[in-house]
Amino acid sequence: MESTAASKPFFSNQALARLILPLVVEQLLLMTVGMADTMMVTSAGEAVVSGVSLVDNINNLIINIFSALSTGGAVVVAQYLGRREPESARSAAKQLLYVALLAALCLMGAALLLRQAILRLLFGDIAHDVMDSALVYFLLTAAAYPFIALYNAGAALFRAMGNSRVSMVNSFIVNLVNIAVNALLIYGFQMGAAGAGLGTLTSRVAAAVIILVKITRPTLPVYVSGLLRPRLQWKMVRSILRVGVPAGIENSMFQVGKLMVLRLVTSFDAGVNLAVAGSAVAANAIGSSIASFINVPGQAVGLSMVTVIGQCMGACDHQQAVDYTKKLVKTSYLAMGLSCAGLFLATPALVPLFNLTPATAAIAIQVLRWNAVFTAIFWPMSFTLPHALRAAGDAKFTMAVSMLSMWTCRIGMSYLLGRGLGLGLLGVWLAMFADWVLRAALFLVRFLRGKWRGHQVI
Repeated sequence: MESTAASKPFFSNQALARLILPLVVEQLLLMTVGMADTMMVTSAGEAVVSGVSLVDNINNLIINIFSALSTGGAVVVAQYLGRREPESARSAAKQLLYVALLAALCLMGAALLLRQAILRLLFGDIAHDVMDSALVYFLLTAAAYPFIALYNAGAALFRAMGNSRVSMVNSFIVNLVNIAVNALLIYGFQMGAAGAGLGTLTSRVAAAVIILVKITRPTLPVYVSGLLRPRLQWKMVRSILRVGVPAGIENSMFQVGKLMVLRLVTSFDAGVNLAVAGSAVAANAIGSSIASFINVPGQAVGLSMVTVIGQCMGACDHQQAVDYTKKLVKTSYLAMGLSCAGLFLATPALVPLFNLTPATAAIAIQVLRWNAVFTAIFWPMSFTLPHALRAAGDAKFTMAVSMLSMWTCRIGMSYLLGRGLGLGLLGVWLAMFADWVLRAALFLVRFLRGKWRGHQVI
């Protein structure tokens, strides 16, 4: 039922800043530690780098599933907090941890038993030395899945309470652990892929332990007790899965689509002009790495929406949900507009730092400048706005739109523009921009029509 009382704002501007700014730092930390891992393992040789890279593609898919489940739990907890039902919020938090752990154990078991078959299915015949490195790294990182799931769930619970500083500080500590263990095992003991895997496993265990210790403190609005006495509450679990499963499918298909497009990029002019083919792959990798940094503010604002809009919807204050959505999307546009303007101007000076050939650098500059323009106009509407819809429980719609735009635009048009019309890498990026335009249009119409406000999660 719609709230009729005079509504006090759920979040002041200062509260929003305390929520969003640590999320920006946390997202940057997550990106930089990934780059550090890649740089450190290069000393072990190309076979190790290739093996680790292949497995990381799979691990990113798994981590996105855990993030989606955590989002489902965070939405439920935030809505209970908005409804002023802390006991129910604590019950939902506990159920989220159980669901995340069960999912992780199942995925870990499948990875440990079938890791070689999975690698051959996804990547075909792999050189023996690459396969050996991939198998070792897959074994150790798969063992980390339960700890990754528990950490993601715990971090999502703190964000649902409006506290993102805990996960930011935790990320900083864990990144230091990861880099230190990697340095010791890769440089000191020459353990290659095993060293990188043990570094990941150690850091993930540390992350899970820290977040679980913190989430059991009774002074928190939402704390968890009696974790060692598990009992599933199916009604609560269904509420979590109602958001988490569609979000998981959406994230998984997004990663699968990226892999399919990457395979297309590697095929450009293969067998005709290998230099050009190599240029496309390298330019795409560099362009994607640089472009990902300008998305950080929008990603942080999107994560904050789960908390803000979730609490508004839990209190049945739909007007505040609408107002905060508009405010946060505007914030995303402002932050990303500034970063895109900087990228557009700095690209000619930035790309040469990667020591690319002139042909590769020219392609990278071209796609990055196109990216800056389209990101500034369409990205916040495509990727920040749907977080508000998910927080309201409209996850099936966001899943359907994402899958439609992925298969028709990002994949279908990539083949049409990139290969059919001969535009190469630029065609692939134009197809990605078309994906954003379609998503933005459909999400904006959904938001303006207001149907998302009628969903019930709890």
